[in-house]
Amino acid sequence: TKFDYMNKRILFALSAALALPVMAQTAIDAYQLSRYDLRGTARFMSMGGAFGALGGDLSTLNQNPGGIGVYRKSEIGFTLDIDMQSTQTKSTIDKIKESQTKVGVNNFGYVGSAYTGSDIMPFFNWGFSYGRVNSFNRRYRGSVDMNGSLSNYIAGFTTADGWDSGYLESSEANYWDRNHAPWLSLLAYNSFMINPVGGTTNQYNGLWKNGATYGVSDFDVEEKGFVDEYEINLGGNFNDIVYWGIGVGITDIDYQQAVYYEEYLNNACIPVIDQGGNVVAGQPQQTPGDVGFGLDSYKHINGTGVNVKAGLIVKPINELRLGFAVHSPTYYNLNQSNDGIVDYGYGYNTDPLKPGYTESPIESYSWKFRTPWRMMVSAAAVLGSSAIVSVDYEYRPYQNMVTKFADGDDCNDVNGDIKNYYKAANIIRLGAEYRVTPNFSVRAGYAYESTPTGAEVRNDEMMVYTSSPYDTGTTPSYTLDNSTQYITCGLGYRYKNFYADAAYVHKSRTSEFHPYTGSNGYTANPYTAEVKDNNNSIVLSLGFKF
Repeated sequence: TKFDYMNKRILFALSAALALPVMAQTAIDAYQLSRYDLRGTARFMSMGGAFGALGGDLSTLNQNPGGIGVYRKSEIGFTLDIDMQSTQTKSTIDKIKESQTKVGVNNFGYVGSAYTGSDIMPFFNWGFSYGRVNSFNRRYRGSVDMNGSLSNYIAGFTTADGWDSGYLESSEANYWDRNHAPWLSLLAYNSFMINPVGGTTNQYNGLWKNGATYGVSDFDVEEKGFVDEYEINLGGNFNDIVYWGIGVGITDIDYQQAVYYEEYLNNACIPVIDQGGNVVAGQPQQTPGDVGFGLDSYKHINGTGVNVKAGLIVKPINELRLGFAVHSPTYYNLNQSNDGIVDYGYGYNTDPLKPGYTESPIESYSWKFRTPWRMMVSAAAVLGSSAIVSVDYEYRPYQNMVTKFADGDDCNDVNGDIKNYYKAANIIRLGAEYRVTPNFSVRAGYAYESTPTGAEVRNDEMMVYTSSPYDTGTTPSYTLDNSTQYITCGLGYRYKNFYADAAYVHKSRTSEFHPYTGSNGYTANPYTAEVKDNNNSIVLSLGFKF
């Protein structure tokens, strides 16, 4: 796989020595690290996660902590998840489908319950749970007919920023950190993707010439990783009417992304080549020529975070439950590393340029991050002794994400991008359970999350910065999510103090892949490709109450 390839690469000796004051975290990274999936026990998932007003389930420890107050017995349980992932990419050429299956322990936990003997607060409860609240595992790839080139995009911002070719020359011993030139500019210049306009040293052309050049590009994206949360909760109830809980969550996050992007161009503006296969210095680019290049980028972000949660469930009458919960932001300390490599080959008439490659070192650094806060309101109706109907609403303001440097200072540019690209997501969860017999239940649910991105950024009407002008990021591509929905169902069985639950969960989500941002005067003319996830999960929970 690409991950194995990246882990085995031989790096410059310089890679161990670099220590730049860099900023490569982006608004796109911030959103990726803030997402939550529908995950938990089989009962929780089969009812669409609509448990904010119900409680009495291990999953509620990291949803509405007030749910722990419902317990009158101790409980221990675990959940096994079989996740069958399917991703289809639709582009101008074809549809390509990628599939993989992952098996893991999705949730386990313990709740202890003690009878106090008090009429005011008859039970005091405590609990611990582990939950995988998000999985980043996904792979997708596609091919498209082109109407522009990544090289023109890089030439555009390198020219706009005024970078002199002397600062980009690979012959300089410290060219990777000289004046902190963007690493995409460095990679593109030293692989001849961008070349100085004749007679200049700070103006650049890309390989694409409108009306003459044509070609095809391919992309292959692989993501791996997880967000795990360890929850410690305390709670109880007052007069069996108000159930309360508070919790502390400790999160462990690991995100890896490998992107391979390549272009094959005909009649491109390639550099002048002598018979030895070398570029003739100081000469303008020529047409026609053929070129193939590939950009291989790798990113790894990992770290730990902490948050607090508080919640209530109120039972004004036996048939009605009302829930409220608020989650603080998760405060992360993160480590990140980036690197990239470009391989290339050019041909002009009968004098081909020798194939080659250029690569960046690995740059590692630390930063801080604050996810958005979350607010949930819920209601549930208990219909006799046989049925439950519940609904949850959650508000998640992604525009409130905040990134900081390792020293605690705000990354103002990135935080401005966050407010420009993202908005609040509204999440609705519906669930129902019917007890067919005293031991056997059937369940169903539905959940919907609105798109977190604004129309302007989805329509390529604004620049999307995937690396700042002075950082080490080498991944120009990004993916924007549209809405997400879940359709769920399940079965439950109770025998004395033992329970077994099963759930089926169908998740569908559409996204848009962008190889680089909109032109904004750079005449890069990027395309987009539709990425559709259709994942199916089989979930099994086993537990014991005592």
